[in-house]
Amino acid sequence: MTEDAPELRASDADRERVAEVLRDALAEGRLDMEEFGERLDATYKARTYGELAPITRDLPSGPGGAPAPRISMTKEPAQSGSWAGRIVGGEGSSTWAVAIMSGFQRKGRWTVPRRFNCFAFWGGGEIDLREANFADGEVEINCIAIMGGMQVIVPPGVEVLVRGLGIMGGFDQREEGVPGDPGAPRVIVTGFAFWGGVGVERKLTRAERQRLKEERRQEKLDRKASLRELAESSRDEIHDSHRRMLEGHHDLMRDRSRERREERREERREERDRRRRREY
Repeated sequence: MTEDAPELRASDADRERVAEVLRDALAEGRLDMEEFGERLDATYKARTYGELAPITRDLPSGPGGAPAPRISMTKEPAQSGSWAGRIVGGEGSSTWAVAIMSGFQRKGRWTVPRRFNCFAFWGGGEIDLREANFADGEVEINCIAIMGGMQVIVPPGVEVLVRGLGIMGGFDQREEGVPGDPGAPRVIVTGFAFWGGVGVERKLTRAERQRLKEERRQEKLDRKASLRELAESSRDEIHDSHRRMLEGHHDLMRDRSRERREERREERREERDRRRRREY
């Protein structure tokens, strides 16, 4: 985390890097759920480097105990958004999964191999790619579902192609054809389903949902503040109008009182003049 210019604005990628450090710390037991939640909230509320820096100051960036990474102050053209850092090459951390009258899950931070094979018989499986890294820019998820089901979850921005065959079963085609982000990986879902099914859906990560929730909450607060200011302004205008009306009424009453006094003085002068004329 940079301390050179704490007043500079942090980017979404900076906040995501801090969130990754927090997730690692939670998985390693360095943080409990309450601390994790508090720091994650602070991460997505942070606007500057100076606000981000204290969140991971007492945490390493990974299992090796390395210090937390510094945020880059320059943009690197070779990086294409956040996807370039998630296509890591090498081998996958898990290459197959089997569920026979049971279930399996692949989720969280793991590396998807170039080809992932899974089989379910009277069972089910979940393959969650939202927080995963990818061994290549194009990966294949090969699903065999016999009287069972599987669910492939991809993050927004990933292109999905579905090439599976279903007999008395099927493959979900709804996410196919949605354009991917530049530099994002492509996921090809293949396989065979007999009396079973393979579903494909897009979901935001928990961190992204939290960020959007916080943004909506902040927008709601901003709207309430604007309405409150508008109500206060309207109330002040009403008070000013009422005050001006009262002042105008008081001025009118003073003018009328002054006119009546002048009329009475004039009547008295005329009465005195009449008396003088009668005396003469």
